[in-house]
Formats: sequence, structure tokens, C-alpha cells
Amino acid sequence: MKMEFPVEQTVKNRHSVRTYSDKPISPETRAKLEAYIDTLYNPFSASVKFSMLESEAAVNSAKLGTYGMIQGAKEYFGATVGKNDFALEGLGYEFEKLILFAASLDLGTCWLGGTFNRSEFAIAMDVSGNDLFPAISPIGYPAGKKRLKESLMRKVIKADQRKPWEDLFFNRTFSTPLSRQDAGEYSFPLEMMILAPSASNKQPWRIVKNENSYHFFETSSPGYGERLGFDIQKVDLGIAACHFHMAVMEKDLKGEFKFFMAPEIDMPDHTKYLFSWVAE
Repeated sequence: MKMEFPVEQTVKNRHSVRTYSDKPISPETRAKLEAYIDTLYNPFSASVKFSMLESEAAVNSAKLGTYGMIQGAKEYFGATVGKNDFALEGLGYEFEKLILFAASLDLGTCWLGGTFNRSEFAIAMDVSGNDLFPAISPIGYPAGKKRLKESLMRKVIKADQRKPWEDLFFNRTFSTPLSRQDAGEYSFPLEMMILAPSASNKQPWRIVKNENSYHFFETSSPGYGERLGFDIQKVDLGIAACHFHMAVMEKDLKGEFKFFMAPEIDMPDHTKYLFSWVAE
């Protein structure tokens, strides 16, 4: 399937940008972003809505902010979704696809889940009180030089480090790592998952391959994100599923996401089954 942008190059080029230049986004580029939003979908039947905040005065106000995490950004995207099963996974999937599209246009973004003033952004973006509002992202052109605070933060969360393949992907049971040889043509989609962003870079996804099925599990960190009132790591699973699915589509591998009862395998502590990809 022809993708709107090259998946591997775009995934590898994308990185979190926390310091922005004052160069405005052109009307032509904005139109491309808005048109792309209209094409977004997710395989989890979640109804995701996007909002855009363009007010420089608002984002730099005393109340509306990101606790110093972001500097210079004048525009933000926000995403909301109703409180349904797999809603957060669906939002993560769609938002990451938008972020990758922005990266293909040389725009910078940065996932923000727990480090923004959620109540004030909700007011500014006219978010319904009944919807989940788990994430926003600034969008704009990166500044030429990172701030010291940004560089330190990347070191603290180990932003440039990823878990090794054998810690994430397994064959039939969690005690047997999946070899690249056994993954075969699915090695590429799995590699793209390793590069997916996640809250605090925890990479909470695990895959167990069994015959032609790739079962997706969440390995959660107890208490992590508890103050938010929702499981932010489900957004991470949606982001990882987006990377996997886009790579699958680019390689024209046939299959679909399905939702089963949990496979009958021993699972590590704090691990639960979510959904599966079934290859044809």
C-alpha cells in the first residue's frame, strides 16, 4: 500500500522538540495538516477529535502552559476521545500518525501527557467535560539549539535509549524471545515499534507471536500516571500499534487487528492482553 510518507525514514527522523523557533507555519502547510486530519482513522473504532490552539497570548499566559517543558511554541494540537473500550489506544494511534505526518513536513512536535495544564488547555480548546483529554503536542519549527533544560530532560528519561528486541518480542511464551528469523517479514514492523515514543520512554508494549498471530500486551508500571485518572500507557500501546500497522501497510502485508480472549499463556506481573494482529 502506498503511504503518504516513507515510514522508516520518517520514524527515524522524528524526535521530540521542546524548543521552537518563531518561524510561522505557512497557510499551505496548515492546509495540508488540516486535510490530513480529515483522513485519520484507527482500527479500534474510537471516535477521536482534534483541536488546534493558535493563540500566542494564550499559550504563553500564566495559567495556560506546560510547566516549562516547552518554549517558543505558538500552536498546539490536542486530541480527545469518548470513554469507550480501546478509546485511548485509538487516540494514540491517530495522534501518532498525525505527528509522523508533521515530521514528514519538517515540523517539530512533542507528546505531552502529564506535563501540561490540562484544565486550562481544555477550556482554551473547548474540550467537552465528558471526553478523555490525555494528550497535546506543540507544533512548529525546531529552534536551532536545544535549551540546557531540554538536553537534561532527554538524559533523565533516557530518550535516546530503547529496550532491546529480546525484551519486547516473544515466541509462544514470555520465556522465549522471538528471533528475527522467526519474525521473518514482520521484522520491519517490529523494529518500527522499538522506535515508537512512550511516556517517560517506558515502552510498555510486549508482543507474543503464536503461529500467524501477534498478540499485543501492556506491561504497566504500578501507580504510574495514577493522578491522571486514566491509563496513559494505553495511549503508548496505540502509538506502538500505529508504527506496527503503518510498516505492515507499507510492506503490503495482509492481515487485520482482532480482539480475542486472553491467550492461555503465563504472563509476567502487571501484564495484560489487549488485542492481536492476525496475518493472512
